[in-house]
Amino acid sequence: MMRRFRVILVLLLCMIPLSACHGSRERSAFELPESFDESREYELSFWAKNDTNITQTRIYEQAIADFQALYPNIRVNMRLYTDYGKIYNDVITNIATDTTPNVCITYPDHIATYLEGADTVLALDKLMEDERYGFGGSELRFAGPGAEGVIPDHLKECMIGGEYYALPFMRSTEACYINADMVRALGYEVPDVLSWDYIWEVSEAACKKDTEGNFAVNGQNVLIPFIYKSSDNMMIQYLKQAGAPYSDAYGSVDIFNEETESFLKEIAGHTAKGAFSTFKISGYPGNFLNAEQCIFAIDSTAGATWMGGKAAHQDIAADKLKDFDIQVRPVPQLDVNAPQMISQGPSLCVFQKNDPQEVLAAWLFAQFLLDDSVQIAYSETEGYVPVTVSARQNPEYLDYLSRSGEDNDQYYSVKIDAAKLLLANTENTFVTPVFNGSAPLRNAAGAMIDDVVKATRRKQTVDDAYIDKLYSDMISLYRLDQKGKAAGDVNTPLPAASKALLAGLCLAWAGIIAVWLKDRLKKR
Repeated sequence: MMRRFRVILVLLLCMIPLSACHGSRERSAFELPESFDESREYELSFWAKNDTNITQTRIYEQAIADFQALYPNIRVNMRLYTDYGKIYNDVITNIATDTTPNVCITYPDHIATYLEGADTVLALDKLMEDERYGFGGSELRFAGPGAEGVIPDHLKECMIGGEYYALPFMRSTEACYINADMVRALGYEVPDVLSWDYIWEVSEAACKKDTEGNFAVNGQNVLIPFIYKSSDNMMIQYLKQAGAPYSDAYGSVDIFNEETESFLKEIAGHTAKGAFSTFKISGYPGNFLNAEQCIFAIDSTAGATWMGGKAAHQDIAADKLKDFDIQVRPVPQLDVNAPQMISQGPSLCVFQKNDPQEVLAAWLFAQFLLDDSVQIAYSETEGYVPVTVSARQNPEYLDYLSRSGEDNDQYYSVKIDAAKLLLANTENTFVTPVFNGSAPLRNAAGAMIDDVVKATRRKQTVDDAYIDKLYSDMISLYRLDQKGKAAGDVNTPLPAASKALLAGLCLAWAGIIAVWLKDRLKKR
């Protein structure tokens, strides 16, 4: 009997290493060093996004120079990308070879995918709370954001599966940029908060043409009254305002519902009348707005410097620019007394490495990017707002906000109005749940609107049969039949190796019980 038990025990012990087989890239949990080793030299890689905005590049460069002056033994090498999608693709590629950057600017949706199957990104909870190197830490050579210094609403956006995997870097929302002159010409006034009914009514009123075939409101043969830049945000915000399901933190895909169908059919109706289109179908809304070929252009507040005939950034010929009264408002609402708008903007994540000292050096740099000097300088380049309390209350930033309209560059009124819009509505913003698969779901949300607009312009009928097929196509194209998983979520399915281990343990215990029963029967 005892010999049989020994054999089974050996089998159990031999199976224990299987539990460590999951994910060849897994490392032991990060342990914060007792102190930062300043006798060593460190070389960090920092991946950032830049839209060919030389001012933003210089701010990054200045931040790196200032940080290296404080920590001469840390060298930061910056790599710039033109969009976040390219950063995402390169990170995914480099995970396989363990050559991820030390710090990168990204989005929580992307981080959830980085975390799938491996501990690639560092959980920051303990680091933020550390008395020496955390927020307001005693060993920092810069002020840092302080223990309560990051705007809570923005910090919560960086939580995945109950832990913080990122720091907010900048925040923006969406805004509706309006040609108020054309609105008045149609006999309307611009309200403080737009309703969906209002924006559809004015847009359809603008579609009337004169006897020569030109649009009466602008005298041109081109006009798309209402253009939305981000179709996915359009769908997500509408469903949020309607109280309709979209997804949850456990990865449920709930977007294919009656409210979505109703909204898509409504969009088709307005598109058929020439009142609406999207960026992917017709082009950048700012270009139409600045040529007075659009009345309502919805884009990020971070795109404010492209909006208006006097904007510093233009992508159309100078002779097509028009000078008009441009006003900035929140995106259209179902309930104007309870506005809801999406919060967006880049975040910072720190990647795991085998060297804890290197990880600590990367954490110091990531935290330095929340310093007032960086936050204020970067926020002034676009319609972004700082994510720290200290930066928002800094006299330098308050002075910047107070000088709206002094010029059409640093103090461009549209840019500052866009920033003020978010500052006034921080508590009215929301984010969508983050899980492995939330990015494809977001893509599908926008693709449905774009497909409906395209089909309507091609004279196709958007009816029940069309919507059923559209839903089926989206599920197949974006693999939405596979339930997503929140990083760190207790409901995340077990890895195959872990399942094998549990199955082996069950079999081993079954063997023990069988041997025990056999011996009992023999004794009887």
